[in-house]
Amino acid sequence: MGSKEPKVSIIMGSASDLPIMEEAAKILEDFHIYFEINALSAHRTPDKVMEFAKKAYERGVRVIIAGAGGAAHLPGVIAAYTPCPVIGVPIKSSNSIDGWDSILSILQMPTGIPVATVALNGAANAAILAAQIIATGDKEMINTIRNYKEKLKTKVIKANEEFAKVKHKFKVN
Repeated sequence: MGSKEPKVSIIMGSASDLPIMEEAAKILEDFHIYFEINALSAHRTPDKVMEFAKKAYERGVRVIIAGAGGAAHLPGVIAAYTPCPVIGVPIKSSNSIDGWDSILSILQMPTGIPVATVALNGAANAAILAAQIIATGDKEMINTIRNYKEKLKTKVIKANEEFAKVKHKFKVN
């Protein structure tokens, strides 16, 4: 994609979230989408979160992927201050209740402040969704998404070819 300004911003509440959020970065790399990665905390750096969210669109950001564990307020706070679509990634963290606190904190947003929410630790899907959002105005990106999905289909077809070679006494296919 043209300019080197970030189209997607990957934000996480803590550096400990990086192993999960790195999955989003890998997908964006594969799709050749410029992005940035930063840690911001809705609770420890609320002023910086507000400043980031208010300025994101003007800096060229078109989609924000925000990952957070525990109370997981980061995606919602960002969504309150930006016109950009926000995709929340609930993260199962050390202080999490099996991730349900994060899921519900991100999922249950009030009317007017939507946050698209992916599965627990689902940063890869967040990046794919971000690419699809960007692709609504970018024919080249639409083709990239189509090619990606075609590869997924091919992968399943090849898996079934391999499964056909597996022999079991009562297997009928």
